[in-house]
This record gives sequence, structure tokens and C-alpha cells, in this order.
Amino acid sequence: MKILIQNGRVMDPATGRDEVADVAVAAGRIIAIGNVAPDFHPNRTIDAAGCVVAPGLVDLSVRLREPGQEHAGMLESEMAAAVAGGVTSLICPPDTDPVLDEPGLVDMLRFRAEKLHLARVFPVGALTRGLQGEVLTEMAELTESGCIGFGQAEVPILNTQVLQRALQYAATFGYTVWLRPNDAWLGKGVAASGPLATRLGLSGVPAAAETIALHTLFELMRGIRSGGQGARVHLCRISSAAGLALVRQAKADGLAVTCDVSVHNLHLTDVDIGYYDSRLRLQPPVRQQRDRDALRAGLADGTIDALVSDHNPVDADAKVLPFAEAEPGATAVELLLGLACRWAEQDGHDLMKALSVLTQGPQQVLGAQLGTLQASVGRLVVGGVADLCVFDPKALVRVDPARLRSQGKHTPFEGHELPAQVRTTLVAGQVAWAAGA
Repeated sequence: MKILIQNGRVMDPATGRDEVADVAVAAGRIIAIGNVAPDFHPNRTIDAAGCVVAPGLVDLSVRLREPGQEHAGMLESEMAAAVAGGVTSLICPPDTDPVLDEPGLVDMLRFRAEKLHLARVFPVGALTRGLQGEVLTEMAELTESGCIGFGQAEVPILNTQVLQRALQYAATFGYTVWLRPNDAWLGKGVAASGPLATRLGLSGVPAAAETIALHTLFELMRGIRSGGQGARVHLCRISSAAGLALVRQAKADGLAVTCDVSVHNLHLTDVDIGYYDSRLRLQPPVRQQRDRDALRAGLADGTIDALVSDHNPVDADAKVLPFAEAEPGATAVELLLGLACRWAEQDGHDLMKALSVLTQGPQQVLGAQLGTLQASVGRLVVGGVADLCVFDPKALVRVDPARLRSQGKHTPFEGHELPAQVRTTLVAGQVAWAAGA
């Protein structure tokens, strides 16, 4: 299909492009940005006047809940939610049921996803078999099946020798290890340690749960680097000011480290838990205001590379429980763009900055792991894949769980008015989402 997007404000943080121009799409690729040839005859024309035409968003943490947890979400519902939010490429953690530790399971997931013709799915394979932290998986075979890295999702590795060997192996073959820094023992609580958790009688997770894990990881990385090629690690969902300071120092020391932060930790604090609101039962937990402020500053100065939705739909029955017993997680992929724009507005950043943490930043985290898509995912490039997000930056959208496309309806942002309404999402040159269609 040939598509012409007219009169939109074309913005691409990767190139600094910011101009009103037409975009022509054919055969799944961008064939012109401005100066569209007179003999280009589109099958469909999209009027983007007053709207921004941006690269499709890249979300580094989206749980699709399939296979094994279809009661909470399915590929159809969660990928429909992704494109409704302008997300055209997403990373799926390995903690499905069964765990993504065998090539056949990865092949099945990617085949099912590709048949839907919605967002692109890039799985993270399990670092250890069954995520049990004991035996390393066959990373080479999982890479051939399409895994872009290897991680443990929410399961820490207790045996540091296993973690060391995993980092050594990954370093040898150029794989990226995706880890959420969380001490196995200190990280068992349900809320951030502090006065609020104490008053509510909730078991706490101190910031030390994150910093101890980071210290261990960075020391292992330094040891491997001193012996040759260093390991490349992506840290998932940094949550504390102390943890962020360690990441900043590790980057200054030259360690191959990237990190992201979730929309929940960027906007919320432990005070928002209120009277045991289970919608705030999250991993990692939201912390105090000083932590939130540090994370916002870290995202602005580039210490944090990307903003993620941490989309984790939860079945209704698993949320209507006492706070400590409720399943952690929230629906957020459809809210990612609006929450990024809200952060930019509140902290005095321009729209280009909001887009950069959703496109350019994640693309740089993935890098060569994208293969042939590296040059065009998260970017607007003539000749590149036509993954586009067209949105109205001035339109306000009230968060209504009943209108969310995700099968999970629980979000701590219910009732909030967020900027930026997605009008159209294109994936590989095809309209994957159109408002009102």
C-alpha cells in the first residue's frame, strides 16, 4: 500500500529533524520526507495537520502474558494496546509460562506475533534454565531464534559464580545481559522502606536491595573487563537515587552499562499508595520523592537511557486482594507517550526530549541486536522501515480503564488527564491503529 501523510510536523530525535513536511510510504518503507515526487499516487492519504509525525515508539519492557498467563492478557489484546499507544517495537521479558529458555518457545512466540501484523516483538531469552539461576541456557541457539539479549526478569541469581560465568559467556559472544538489580533477600518486601511502609505495616524494600545488587554486578563486570572484552549489561527499571548514582559512576568508569526507568517510578511516590491501593503494588516499588526527583533528573541528563511502560497486565481477581497479597503489575503501554510528554511539560523539557527517551534512547540500547533493523527502528530514515506514530500533542486524554485495549484494566493513573493522543500508528507501512476506526 502507498500512503501519504500530509501537513504533519515531522520530528526525529535521532537526526534532529523538526519541520512540517509530507511523508510518503510505499512497500513498507519511507520513500520520501518532504519533496514527494509528483508522480506518487497514494492509496491512502492521512491528514496530519496539527499533529506530530514521529518514529514508532520503542518500549523496552512489555509483558504480553502469553504463553501461559492468558487469563491476564493475550498477544492480540496486548499488542493491540501497544499500537494504540504508538508503540511499534517492544521487548518481551522471558518470564512467560513456560519460560523462554528453549528456541522452540521463542519461535512460537515470534510466529504468533508476526501473524497479527501489529507491533514488532523482540524477546529477551532466559539467562538460566527455568530462571532458576543454576544452569545457563543455550544462548547461541536462542539468539538464532530471535532473542536480542538474556535476562532473569524478576528472579535474582543467588549464586554469584553463575552470574559471573553468564557475564563472561555473554561478553565472549557479544550478547547483552538484561538484569533488574534486586538483592534476593532484601528485595522480598512489597513497598519501599520508609515511614509510610512502617505506618501501614507493609514489609519494606530498602534502597540497599538495589545498591547491593549493583555493587556486586559492577565488581563482576570490572573483573571480566580486566581480563579482556567486557560484558554489556542493561539495567531494567532503576528505582532509587542511590542506585542511579552508582550507575552514573559505572558509566563514567567506562563500563558498558545502559539502564531504563518505568513510568511509575518517574511519576509516583510511596505516598500515592494511600489507603492500601493495590494498583500501586508494583515491582520495583515506587519510592520517596527524593528518589523520584533523582530519576527525573537522570532521565533528563542521559544517565537513564530510556523510559519504559513496564506494562504488566494483571487479572482482576489478582488485584482485589489485600495490598501485600495482590499481584504486582499495572497496565501502561497505552499511556507511555502521554506520561513521557507529561514529564517533559512538568520539568521544562521540549517535545523532542520526550520523544528521544522513547525512540532514540531505546534504539541505542538495542544497537546491533536489532540486526538489519538497526538503522531504521526508532528513527525516520528514507529507505528505512515505515514504523510511524502520528499523534496530536495538544489533545488531552482521560485515562479510563474501560477504554483501554489491554486485557488488564488496572493502572494507578486512572482518571488522570494525559497529553498526546495517538491518531495513527504504522508498522512496516501498514496502518496498525487508527483512532475511531
